[in-house]
This record gives sequence, structure tokens and C-alpha cells, in this order.
Amino acid sequence: MEQNPELALAWQFIENTGTHLFLTGKAGTGKTTFLRKLKSESPKRMIVLAPTGIAAINAGGITIHSFFQLPFAPYVPESSFSSKDGTPQYRFRFGKEKINIMRSIDLLVIDEISMVRADLLDSIDAVLRRFRDRSKPFGGVQLLMIGDLQQLAPVVKDDEWQLLSKYYETPYFFSSQALKQTEHCTIELKTVYRQSDGNFLKLLNCIRENQCDEQVLKTLNNRYVPNFEPRKEEGYIRLVTHNYQAQRINDHELEQLPGRSFAFRATIDGKFPEYSYPTDEVLEVKRGAQIMFVKNDTSGEHRFYNGMIGEVTDVSSSFIEVRSKDNDESFVLQEEEWTNAKYVLDEETKEITEDIEGTFRQYPIKLAWAITIHKSQGLTFEKAIIDASASFAHGQTYVALSRCRTLEGLVLSAPLSARAIISDSAVDMFTTEARRNEPDETRFRSLQQTYFLELLSGLFDFQPMEQALRRYIRLIDEHLYKLFPKQLASYKEEAERFHEKVTKVAQKFNLQYTRLIDAAQDYAMDETLQARIHSGADYFKKEMQPLYSTLVRVAPLETDNRELKKKLKDAHEELRDCFLLKDDLLDYIINQGFHTSDYLKQKAILSIEDSGKPIPGKEDMRRRGKSEVVGKITSERRKKENAPVIEVSSDVLHPELYNRLVAWRNAEASQLRLPVYTVIQQKAILGISNLLPSDKSMLVRIPYFGKKGVEKYGDIILEMVRTYRKEKGLAEPELLL
Repeated sequence: MEQNPELALAWQFIENTGTHLFLTGKAGTGKTTFLRKLKSESPKRMIVLAPTGIAAINAGGITIHSFFQLPFAPYVPESSFSSKDGTPQYRFRFGKEKINIMRSIDLLVIDEISMVRADLLDSIDAVLRRFRDRSKPFGGVQLLMIGDLQQLAPVVKDDEWQLLSKYYETPYFFSSQALKQTEHCTIELKTVYRQSDGNFLKLLNCIRENQCDEQVLKTLNNRYVPNFEPRKEEGYIRLVTHNYQAQRINDHELEQLPGRSFAFRATIDGKFPEYSYPTDEVLEVKRGAQIMFVKNDTSGEHRFYNGMIGEVTDVSSSFIEVRSKDNDESFVLQEEEWTNAKYVLDEETKEITEDIEGTFRQYPIKLAWAITIHKSQGLTFEKAIIDASASFAHGQTYVALSRCRTLEGLVLSAPLSARAIISDSAVDMFTTEARRNEPDETRFRSLQQTYFLELLSGLFDFQPMEQALRRYIRLIDEHLYKLFPKQLASYKEEAERFHEKVTKVAQKFNLQYTRLIDAAQDYAMDETLQARIHSGADYFKKEMQPLYSTLVRVAPLETDNRELKKKLKDAHEELRDCFLLKDDLLDYIINQGFHTSDYLKQKAILSIEDSGKPIPGKEDMRRRGKSEVVGKITSERRKKENAPVIEVSSDVLHPELYNRLVAWRNAEASQLRLPVYTVIQQKAILGISNLLPSDKSMLVRIPYFGKKGVEKYGDIILEMVRTYRKEKGLAEPELLL
């Protein structure tokens, strides 16, 4: 990377700024290699997404639609989406883990960005704003968009473009309204690694730059070999422009296989146009047939994905058994279903409604001795037979030719003409403008300083913690204020103290360190700034401790209401996680100072519990110097050391008796296999603990206990009260009343 200035600059941009970056370049310039290095070495928390299944697999990520649970409808800015019956489809029913991932990531990587539509990028913006920061594009997440706009373009149907053209100048990602609100940079990689043949590189570049003259065509057409039929062992794959061409080749290869063929007819209901069939209406296969999966595995077993090559290992009239080319394990394939949906925008309500017009049900495979150029994007072949003479879309010919490593490994099955080289003027204009505005050293330094300030402001931003605190208190205030008035009062008092001593002071502190950063010649190493950051971290860490003692270390208040109990638990966990991460980070800054790269690494270590991603700095800390591991306590260990302590509320006059009654009630409920509240409600336990009833006439007057409770458990409870009173030397009951 050090020998490639563009890659080095891209690395610096990702590591030391929060600026969105479009990383582009010719095929084979190292974009995928850069992504692999970023995933393995960057301290930033990231997720990697791609627009299609095969692109996601190649990038080591998942699809955009899968991660964000987006429908395949066009997205209109500031609109909602609903089905025909009016049921909202943008429900955002994410689990807690997914929401936490979205809230904690530093970087969102989107590979094969050339195929991402502008409206899809805006729908990502809508989700991230909802779960992160509503005031910032993409919720404040940095975007790394990787791809080549001279390759395949986004797919947009005519009726969809009629809907979207009112809001977007082009379907390409760079027309996204959210992206236009940001400062984003473009870095173009210029060194090609895939092809080592200089002449071949020149040919590809001429096609990519729409500078294909007669000499270029003549050189390429020297690779035209009429009726070329390679031997099977030579390993050629055929790339064609249209599905029907691939079908003809595949039918021929199928005929050459020995054995009986079996046909499977699709089940089609309603309106499903033939041009939209995801695979053959009549699928014919034999044992030994080479196939491609045309849908991701919906079983949850991840046995195949859209674009994966496989082979039929067995087949009969009632089943198809298949395996991946890279896996010897076979499995029986199940039919899948596709829907034909029409999307309509209501101009008044701004809702997009979905009307399912038909369904198509078939085995999710097709024959694959030949594949379309569209399916080949992101793949590399040693030998390929290419027919791009009938190219019909921007970048199609370039994608096909650039899949090959060498000119010698390429065979044209039909001559190329100038008509096959298609370029989009909108892409050319964007590319020209991006090249004129490539970032220089001055701009990089400015963006680096901005990022330093953003990270520092995030460290000393206590508003999220205060919001979590107030959410927890609000639940108690709404549902448990009668049971725990004293506890609620103490919590509210702490919330006000935290607001005055922490949140408001942090806002004033922001002005101080911002002025110091602007005034310093070398802000990253400025001793005055570092001393001020140190003293600030020390102050806020100390002022956070009362919150820890009052609420964080204390387990959530108890309730018999299962739904409320879960809400209290979740709200308390959110507060606690927020506190512990902030406390650890402040502790680290006190010991190590504030330096961007080190801070990011530490934040990643503290944030990631079990994501499966290698954590830089955590693999083998024993080899590192002592100064590098000061404060490096993972959040998992920290939480264990600071497990919530179960304390009885100050509203309980006799907490020891209260705990005994709770323990007895829980044991009785467990033995009977009943919910605890059916034995005795918590409200009744609180009343018994405070009033200390001496007989059944007093016990029956305890709220929420009643005659049935007295008949069933009165003797047991009264004995527990008498024992407790005797142990504590309390006065006789008549003296208490």
C-alpha cells in the first residue's frame, strides 16, 4: 500500500477522517484487496454490504436489503411504504443486537456501488437516521462506497423510473439526496493488478473511457475465433449479454450429457410477465448438469446464494439433489416463490402501496455452462469465451472483457463493433467533476482536524446517557410511582444533578477545547490541549460516580407485570451499557491521552463483545508494552465486575422481611410451575413488609392479597412475620397500630 499513493491516501481518509469516500478505479486496481485489508486491520467498527447476493459473498458481507430489512419497492424521499391493505411495510422490526450494531458502527462499506440506485441509498439514510442521529445524513455513519461507474449500472424498470424521475436526476448513487447533503470525496485508483499485459490494459482503458477507435476494435477482434469449441478440461466459461443466449448454450451442453433428463414446470398464479421469470418456466436438468442458483437460501441454512455455481448430483421426477462446485456435500433442493409486485405512489398521502399481481414458484436454479455478463461482475476468469456484440447497457462490454486476466485467455465468439461500446453521459460528467475535485493534502488535513473534533465531542457528549437515564425514570414514574415514591424522588434528584453537573458543563467544555484545537499549530500533540482533555476526563469521571451508586449498580425495580419488567430491564441495561462504556473511555483517556487511532482501537475493544470480527489490539495483548494495555478492559469483563446489585427500595420499611417473602414466593411459584404473581403480588409483599400484620384480620386488609390469599398462605406468611419481629425485637402488634 505504501507504494501506491492512491491506496495510501484512501487508507488515511478512512482511518483519520469521518468523510464519505467513493473509492473507484478500473477493474483489477486493488479495490477488493483494499477492502480485505480494511476489514482485518482497521480499528473502526464496520459492516460490509452489497446490492446483490453474489456481490455480497465476494465482498465478505451481506446484501443491503437483508441487513436493513428493506422492501424491493422504489423509495421516494419523505414517503412511507405500505401494502395494498394499508399495512405499513417499513416496520423496522430490528432485534436489540441489530439496533446496537447500527448505533455503534463507525463505517458502512458498500461494495459494487455502481449497481446501487439513488433511492436505495436514501432508504439506508432513513433507517440510520431513525436509529442513530436524525439530524445527520446516514445517522452520522461514515460511508465507504467502492466500485467502478464504468461497470454495470443500477437496474430500474420504466414504471419505477416514472415514479423516481421526479426526485432524482439519474438512477446512480451519486444522485442520492442524502449524499448531496454531505461532503464526500472521490479517490481513483490507477495501478492495475489483475492484468499484467500492458497492451491489454490500454485496450480496456480505451473502452472504459469511451475512446474506442478502429485500431482498438481491430486489436480486440483479432481474438475472434469462429465456431470455437474448447475441450471440457480447458475450463472455458461463456459470457453472453442476454439470457436467451445462455439458455441456447446450456441446452446444447445438456444434450451432450448421458442419462435421462427431467422437466419441472413452474407454478404461475395471477399476472407474471414472461420477461420477469427468475428462471425457466420449464426447467430441464440431468445428473451432472452445471447449474447456477438464482435465489438466496431461504431455509436459514445458507447452503447456497444467488449466483453460486453448482452441479446436479441426482434427479428424479419428484426431487433434485444438488451440491456446490466447491463442496462435496449434496442436499435436496426445495421450490421457492417469487412475486410480481406493482408499486404506486399516492401523491396526497406520500405512501407507496404494493399490489401483488402474481407469483412464480419453481426450483431456484438454472443451467450454467454459460452465464450473462451481469452475473459475472466481480468474478475473474483465466479463460472465457465472450459474446458482447449485442451489448445493450452502459458498461456491459467493459465488464465482460475485464473479467479476463490476459488477452490470450479471451476468445470472442462474435466480432465487436462500435455499437457494443455503450457509455452513459451522466456517468462521464460525474467522473470528470470528481477528478477535478480529488482531495489534496490541504483538504485532507482540514478533514482530519474536523474528525479529531468530532471524536472528542463524542467522548464528552453525555446527552445520550442522560436520555437513557430519563427513559428509565419515566417508566417508573408512569407505572410504579405509587409503590416506590421515595425511590422515584431520589432518581429524579440524581437526574437533575447529572444534568447540571455533567451535561451542561460538557456543553461549555466543548467551547473550550474547540478554541484550543483551532489555535494550536499541531493540535494532535499540543500539550495544553492534552492537559485540558485530561482534566476534563477526570472531572466527568468523578461526577458520573453518584449516578453509578444511585442507579447503575442497582438492579431494576421489581414488578409482577412481565411486559413492564422487560421494559425496565431493557431501559436499565441501555443506561448501564452507556455508563460503563463512557466510564472506561474516560479512564483510558486519563491514562493514555487522546489520540485518534489509539482511541478508535480502544473504543472498538470496549464496544465489541462477540461480533466475530477480529479486534485489533485484542488478539495478543501479552506481547505489547504495558503502556498499550492500560485501561483495556473489555466491556464483557467490566460488566461482570460491575454486575447490578439487588437492593430493596427505600420505600420498603423492612427490607430483610421483604427479601424473605420474595424468596418464598418465587420458590412456591417455581414448585407449582405458576407465574409468581398468582401466588402473591409484589404490591402485597410490599404492604406486608411495611405493615407487619399480626393476624388474619389484618392480613386480609393488605391491598392486593384478599381472602383467597389468606386462606391459602395466611398461616405461612404470619409465621414469617412473627419470626422476623422476634428476631428484630420489635414491639407487640397492638403497640404498632
